[in-house]
Amino acid sequence: MTDLPEELTSSAFSQLLGVEPLSVADGEARVRLELTDPLRNRHKKLHGGALFSLIDIAMGLACSSAHGFDQGSVTLECKVNYIRAIDQGAVICVAKVLHSGRRTLVVEAQVHQDDKLVATAQGTFARV
Repeated sequence: MTDLPEELTSSAFSQLLGVEPLSVADGEARVRLELTDPLRNRHKKLHGGALFSLIDIAMGLACSSAHGFDQGSVTLECKVNYIRAIDQGAVICVAKVLHSGRRTLVVEAQVHQDDKLVATAQGTFARV
């Protein structure tokens, strides 16, 4: 778990999903999500929306750690490549800020289960 206070690294939505921040610092965030039954799609796999939410949460935390938790950021756009379906266990998302400008940030993320790539993403966030 990260050394930051929970009110900075967690929200009601991330708690609902079961997202666990592992580390958040210097424009990078590592977060974990355990596959539970409510997160499954009709095919019993991890729902793409849950995976997208994990990515979005990790990217947002990476932004906050880059520009400071006293300033907010919101997602302007995000593109995800879903590579592998998940039917059990946990995944870890690592998000990194590639560019931190005055108005926007560009962030990339990768989701892995063990050594297997599950998804990649790139997003743009606005400072608010």
